[in-house]
Amino acid sequence: MYYQLGTNGNFSNLYVNESKLDLDINWSDVFKHAHAVSKTNPFWNELSASNPFIHDIAASIRNENNRYLSILKENPHLFSKVSSNGDSLASSGDELDIDCLLRKTSARRSGRSKSVSDFLDIVDNRRLNPRKTTPQKTIASDMTWLQNDREAYKMAWLSHRQLTRSCLDLEAMSHSPGWAQTQATDIHVVCKLNHEGGSVQLPDSDINIHVPVGHVLPGEFQEVGLKAILNPPSSFNNELSSTVSPLIELTLSNLNTREAIFLEVKVAAKVKNDPLSQVMSDIVCFYSLNKEGPFKKLENCYTYQDTIQVKLTDLAHVMYAVIAIQANKIQPPATNVWDYVHRTVSVGIYGPKYIHPSFTAVFTVFGHNYIPGKLTICDIKKGSKNMPPVVFQLWGKHTFLLEKPQDLNISLVSCDPDFEVKMEDQSKNIKEEELKTGEMVRQQFLFSMLGCREMHFFVFLVQIKVLKSSQVTQFHVTTPDPAPKLSGITNRPKRLQNRKEIKSAPLLLIPTVKYPKFQDKILSINTYGVALKSVLRQNKIDYLLEYFKGDTIALLGEDKVKAIGQTKIKEWYVGVLRRKIGLVHCKNIKVISKEQAMDTADSEITTRNIVEQIALPFKKLTYIYSVVLSTVSENVYDWRALAEVLGYSHMSLDYFNEAHADKESERVAHVVKRMKEDCHANKKKRLFLYELIVALLKIDCQGLVARLTQDTIILTSAVKLGKYWRELAERLARLTKQQIEAYEVPHQGKNGVVALEMMWKPAYDFLYTWAAHYGDSYRDVLQDLQSALDKMKNPVTKHWRELTGALILVNCMEVLRASAFSKMEEEE
Repeated sequence: MYYQLGTNGNFSNLYVNESKLDLDINWSDVFKHAHAVSKTNPFWNELSASNPFIHDIAASIRNENNRYLSILKENPHLFSKVSSNGDSLASSGDELDIDCLLRKTSARRSGRSKSVSDFLDIVDNRRLNPRKTTPQKTIASDMTWLQNDREAYKMAWLSHRQLTRSCLDLEAMSHSPGWAQTQATDIHVVCKLNHEGGSVQLPDSDINIHVPVGHVLPGEFQEVGLKAILNPPSSFNNELSSTVSPLIELTLSNLNTREAIFLEVKVAAKVKNDPLSQVMSDIVCFYSLNKEGPFKKLENCYTYQDTIQVKLTDLAHVMYAVIAIQANKIQPPATNVWDYVHRTVSVGIYGPKYIHPSFTAVFTVFGHNYIPGKLTICDIKKGSKNMPPVVFQLWGKHTFLLEKPQDLNISLVSCDPDFEVKMEDQSKNIKEEELKTGEMVRQQFLFSMLGCREMHFFVFLVQIKVLKSSQVTQFHVTTPDPAPKLSGITNRPKRLQNRKEIKSAPLLLIPTVKYPKFQDKILSINTYGVALKSVLRQNKIDYLLEYFKGDTIALLGEDKVKAIGQTKIKEWYVGVLRRKIGLVHCKNIKVISKEQAMDTADSEITTRNIVEQIALPFKKLTYIYSVVLSTVSENVYDWRALAEVLGYSHMSLDYFNEAHADKESERVAHVVKRMKEDCHANKKKRLFLYELIVALLKIDCQGLVARLTQDTIILTSAVKLGKYWRELAERLARLTKQQIEAYEVPHQGKNGVVALEMMWKPAYDFLYTWAAHYGDSYRDVLQDLQSALDKMKNPVTKHWRELTGALILVNCMEVLRASAFSKMEEEE
């Protein structure tokens, strides 16, 4: 007997074996090429844990007890448990039921051909953050011009991004810098303003730019950029002067201006109230067109306590400003400018994103009150070696008053007996001369775990002593959590032990969630496009709009989608015309504002209509029912809300038997199963996954919808590709022939080849691993997959357009939420 993947298309059948599953396989001779490489590659043992194509080979060599496993085979027993509903649902033709797959298999296939695609780990990494649903936007640099020059691309990429890492394993980094994370380290903000002006604030700071009304002409725009350079110019730090702000870089795109702009900064000092201090010192602003100077003192300044506002009239595309305390002269008993002000010192504790058995925390003193959320550490050494730059996260901060620059003693003490600070690092000094420079001063403290206990976050005490007085300042810092497991939960107990643990585990408290009420009303549109030409296609293409010249098309956001059209890859907007949602070529329309649109009647659409349309791809996507059921039941926290939007508002607790009444997740699962049975009974008119996605959108579970979208797109793509997955792997990740073979080996039959009907399995293994490294950036996963499929020799996306439909869905969710779920309605 065999089962078909859930889809309306014609796909190969999946054969499965009735004989006992041979899950504990000795994968000998699978990665022989890995041994040859390991002998010649000096860095083999420190390969990147984030590399999906070589990590499991390296890890399997290092771990003799777990050798030669497929990428996703850490727990082959997880899906061996029996499902209570398997028999009633197994006959449905629009899903692949994992439980039935394990019980009813064809005798022609051996256990060796099964992959962990057969035993999908539904409680894998995503269980660690089940509620994290916030979409994330990323901006990628345009480096396509370097695609034919690998070395030039490498150098440009390294110049643009700094090598960093989430934990400080100096020994490994010294051998393999590529093991580090990569993330932007400059903190800056850019804002586009029109003639009405506005304010721009640097994140996590008291640095603001105020642009007045009429700064630029109506119809023109000004892009204002703000950036803080943490170390101010050293020339301003002496006996008569001391900087109290970072060096501020200000950029303007438009110099055709009519009004000045204002810089407002809250500084780390306040002039004392006594008459001598008021006369002898002042807070001033220095200005320059170059980062290195020369700087000139600005006169148009207004100061109130610790805040200064500066009028900037001499505008340029790039400008630099720094705030300082300046004294006319030093009159005894004063010894420097610090004696005339109340000066505050800001300290920040920085460390890795996750803690490890041994990690470094960095104590940092700033000469101003701007403490960034991330800090690049460039001066780390291991013995005589210089280490690559590392980006650390801010763990804690504190501000205290320091009357004059003095020697400071810094000590860190763990409040948890499981951790300690290295003996030679427990106490360190910061010299008076270092504080006078106004630059950052850093001290590193090495923490280590005692024994082989389980990792956990902990609290430590930071103590700052002024050596020449009795002044002591102290505060507590809490570390982040340990690093999550990269591939689910390792070292799991065997099947029966695992079941026993689950039964005896304490129930977690699930927060009460009030789902918003869906409102069926006209969608609010802010941007429109006027068609510059008529587009009518003889052969209709799904998800592409047709329009006449002069039509006004509602645009659902300004984000662009890259996808193949009739023959070429183009950039598209998501638009609405005549109550139909689809893509419109960017070059075929002129974007206008809501106020400029004349006739918008044809571009109106209701929130109910948009939900029903953007979910259309799910009518043709492949899915695994048991995975969908588990995912939904774990991430929906109110069965009544789900039942109501599915049309089961009459349901009450009486509908549940004792087995379903205890947990909310079991009640949610019961509702989903009921809907699945109803859809199965009326297959011609109802489709399970489509109706489920519509319901989830109506209770604003957009994060869950995004997750299901990515999962089903990856599975469907694998099925569609078949043997052509090899070409995709070369395009997406530049896999070698040996790496491709490594994916296929676990799925080979007795004849040593992968049958065509089984080729979707290595394709799925590869796509699952590739997508996992995007984290929560589901939109990037879909867009990059679309682009790669479009560029294949014979693109499947020319005929299979559901991936394009999924891109439309994720690009519409934001505008849908804004209209369908009114905050005022919720408050009432």
